[in-house]
Amino acid sequence: MDLQKIIPYKKMSLKELLVPENKLMALIAVVLTTLFLIGVAIYLVHGHHAYAVTREHPWGLLIAMYIFFVVSSTGLCIVGSFGDVFGFKDYMVVSKRAIFGSIITILSGFAVIAFEIGHPVTMMIYNVLSPGLTSAIWWMGTLYGLYLTFMIIEFIFLMRNDMARAKIFGLIGLLVGLAAHSNLGGVFGFLNARVVSNGVFYPTYFILTAFITGIYLIFIMYGYKYRGQPFPDDVAKALTNFMKIQGLLLAILMFFETWKMLTGVYGGMPERADTIIHILHTKSFWLGEVLCGMVIPFLLILKSKGTAIKQMVWASVIGMVGIFYMRYDLVHDTQLFPMQTLKIREYQLPPSFVDYFPSTAEMMIGFGAIGICMILYFIGTKLFDLDHMPEHH
Repeated sequence: MDLQKIIPYKKMSLKELLVPENKLMALIAVVLTTLFLIGVAIYLVHGHHAYAVTREHPWGLLIAMYIFFVVSSTGLCIVGSFGDVFGFKDYMVVSKRAIFGSIITILSGFAVIAFEIGHPVTMMIYNVLSPGLTSAIWWMGTLYGLYLTFMIIEFIFLMRNDMARAKIFGLIGLLVGLAAHSNLGGVFGFLNARVVSNGVFYPTYFILTAFITGIYLIFIMYGYKYRGQPFPDDVAKALTNFMKIQGLLLAILMFFETWKMLTGVYGGMPERADTIIHILHTKSFWLGEVLCGMVIPFLLILKSKGTAIKQMVWASVIGMVGIFYMRYDLVHDTQLFPMQTLKIREYQLPPSFVDYFPSTAEMMIGFGAIGICMILYFIGTKLFDLDHMPEHH
């Protein structure tokens, strides 16, 4: 089988493939991947005891990092679809790179979640043999598997410059991806026992933050590619347009967040108001989510009127830090309030908010997966021509 006929790639020796363009970034990627492997080894030896999760706080950093990666994937899919699916010529230049990014980010997310699930192989078998059609988590896994398949097929047709088929599979992949991602928000929205998360907010919030994350990442990708040199005109035009879209999306997100907090505290409803007030007293919310994730990039866009694309690259790096805090706080804050609020034995302290801090193994696996994503990206940029796109007909 000639792989070149299936997906065109640049032929090169293994040595050429592994020689890094940027030694510092290569070193960071290797160190992070090594930490990931060490974390996996610790997990394989000690099992879930290697994690800081408890019965009171069963979802930890690995769930947050999984959401972080799949949010990134869906966002890049949306960004890439502007050109090859919807046919906007100004955005065609970013389509290949964005779709490739969507593939590697969801693979990195799967790498993380594989070591959070107790038996991932058994899960895949019984996911088919005994589907839980009423389970949001079953739909999430199934839809994301289909989404990855369609993204790979779309990327193959993009590399073959078969735009007609790429558009078909790209549209199917986009719709499945949006369904999967909204369903992931539904996993939290369906939590009737956790009133701070229960409701329709998260299924829509996840789609909005995915689009925002995708734009942050496309700026980082092109900022790295054209570091120390001016952007080509077609890339600069696409990024300028995305920067203006990002300003609108961030404004909507701040509007969403404001009303979520106001409705949460209004009326002083037990548990929900207590949890929201606790969140509003945390540094991770104000410094991480609000300042890094929304305010700094938004102010830059307003000040420059959406034209400072070089500065937006750095604002996007800060924004991605904020996106991480959004994902981490989402998981942690959902589980903050104790389910057992009464004393059940003598001399017991009154139950309070549940504490959680990730273990070393969790941090190694969670953050180490960023190294896997970086290595896949660097290899992909060498193997594939991710820049040139044919005219869209």
